[in-house]
Amino acid sequence: MSLGPQSIPESAWFKSSYSGGNTTECLEAAVTPSSVLVRDSKLVKSPVVVIRADAWRCLVNGLLNESQLLP
Repeated sequence: MSLGPQSIPESAWFKSSYSGGNTTECLEAAVTPSSVLVRDSKLVKSPVVVIRADAWRCLVNGLLNESQLLP
C-alpha cells in the first residue's frame, strides 16, 4: 500500500525527444517500478500525473498501432 507521494530525484526526470528547442511546451517523465510520472517541465513543483505501468503500456502500444495505420 502506498503511503503517499514519493520523492523522485531530479535526475530521474527526462524530457521527450519530441520536445524540441521550444521550452514553452515541454513535458517531463520519470519511470518508477509501478508507474510513469508526468509533469510540466516549467512548473516542476506543480502536481504530477501518475499513470500506472500497465496503463502506460496500453497507451504506448495503442499509439504505435495507430501510427502503423497512417499513410
